[in-house]
Amino acid sequence: MPLTLTYPGVYVQELPSSVHTIVGVPTAVAAFVGRARRGPLNVPVRIGSFAQFERAFGALWQQSELGYCVKQYFDNGGNDAVVVRTVTAADLATFTGVPPTIAVATNGAGPPLTLQARSPGLWFGPSSFRADVDWNTRRVGTPPNPDATVFNLKLTLTEIDPISGATSTTVESYQNLSYDPTAPTYVGDVLANDSRFVFAANSRNPADPNFLTPASRADVLGTPYTTVSALSDGSPLAWTDITGDPAAKTGMFALADADIFTMIMIPPPSPDENAARINDLLNSAAWGAIAAFAASRHAVAYIDPPAPPTWGDEPAVYSAVSALGNALDPVRFDNTALYYPWIWYADPLNGGRPRLFPPSASAMGVAARIDGTRGVWKAPAGEEAKLVGAQQLAYRMTDSENGELNPLAINCLRTFPIIGSVVWGARTLVGADSEGSQWKYLPVRRTAYFIEETLYRALGWVVFEPNDEPLWSQIRLNVGAFMRSLFRQGAFQGATPAQAYFVRCNSDTTTALDQDLGIVNVVVGFAPLKPAEFVVIKITQIAGQIQT
Repeated sequence: MPLTLTYPGVYVQELPSSVHTIVGVPTAVAAFVGRARRGPLNVPVRIGSFAQFERAFGALWQQSELGYCVKQYFDNGGNDAVVVRTVTAADLATFTGVPPTIAVATNGAGPPLTLQARSPGLWFGPSSFRADVDWNTRRVGTPPNPDATVFNLKLTLTEIDPISGATSTTVESYQNLSYDPTAPTYVGDVLANDSRFVFAANSRNPADPNFLTPASRADVLGTPYTTVSALSDGSPLAWTDITGDPAAKTGMFALADADIFTMIMIPPPSPDENAARINDLLNSAAWGAIAAFAASRHAVAYIDPPAPPTWGDEPAVYSAVSALGNALDPVRFDNTALYYPWIWYADPLNGGRPRLFPPSASAMGVAARIDGTRGVWKAPAGEEAKLVGAQQLAYRMTDSENGELNPLAINCLRTFPIIGSVVWGARTLVGADSEGSQWKYLPVRRTAYFIEETLYRALGWVVFEPNDEPLWSQIRLNVGAFMRSLFRQGAFQGATPAQAYFVRCNSDTTTALDQDLGIVNVVVGFAPLKPAEFVVIKITQIAGQIQT
């Protein structure tokens, strides 16, 4: 603010800097939308490891590929993901009714404790979930006599996979819980803030929409469910359940509430879950909707081919190649990538015996790993793009077979001696040789999205600033500094900054009419790095010199 000058002397004024530091957004946040045994419905949950996935959505489940895909993503180098648990419209109507509850004893010291499930599913059934209360405690500062209003609570969840019979147990223990709303260990607050399983339903404010009045007040440990809305894990998902409803923010549209995601895959149904959808993995209408939504969020959609035997052996591959053009034409977005073939991984729920899994989750993990070591501008393919944990590929192709698929923009997985199984392609689905698209290569598309999303978030301060040269110079300064930092990291072609990028914001980009309309135009260009797909070595003999 201006200084008020009242006396002769020296005045000091601190002036704001015109520097607005731009920090790049994350480049490798994978989004998954699928079916889980438990966890919040149609809510994007950010996780940083597979252990966090298990805490939020439960252990691996053979009736859903979601958990397996998330695990393979983290195993291959992923470190950040967003997961959405979704269900069918019919199941959603059932699940959003009165949540299941169970009453447990409180020794007559207070109202019966009613535990309300945080999320629907069979996990809350009497054979899976148990609550135990004891009073082997006392309120701090009281004489050494048990206080009947203070108790300990132990919650035990035993998850049993219905197919394999594999069992996992998770325990939550809470000490010195109190019915006193003023106590720091008030049961309602502690469970609401800390428990992954339940709320203390009847200890909450009756005005709270989650408050429940139990149908039974019996003060007996292990009382049957007092209120139950159908305990079910939900029906198999159809494509319409995956794509969801934008108005209701269901399915993939639940990701509208996610801060950021840069890659998305849809786990296919398990072999026994939905035969109709597993034979229709290249559903053009569904993938068109998914790719369009991903593009609106500056994200790449990773697509899996049909499972073997449809794309299993050599004749099937050639048959698929011949029909692929028609199948994929409606899905050819510049932010989509298709990988082939499927991968054999050990299934922990099947005694470690190998089972086929789709390739996209592993490909996203590889991309995340290479982003961290080399940058988003490096193609997520090549000898360093190893598939961690892959036992073998569903089909081991030859160079000539690879040559049939690569010109069609299908990213192949290959197995080489010593090196092992690797990602051996980095094209988008508009990267077919016949397309001639500027977005042919995946790293070019992802680098552009990275720059777009970063500048979109970083230039919010510009809105409502005076639209003239002082503002334009600040924009050039800040965006130019960001682009120069990328150039110094090796993100662009060119030996000098002038050859690698430009930032324009002046009276040429923003005319007087633009100023009248409240518009400032910033033009940013960059010279992308493109991968060396084909290495050509030319060898010739030096002819013997003839002495003259």
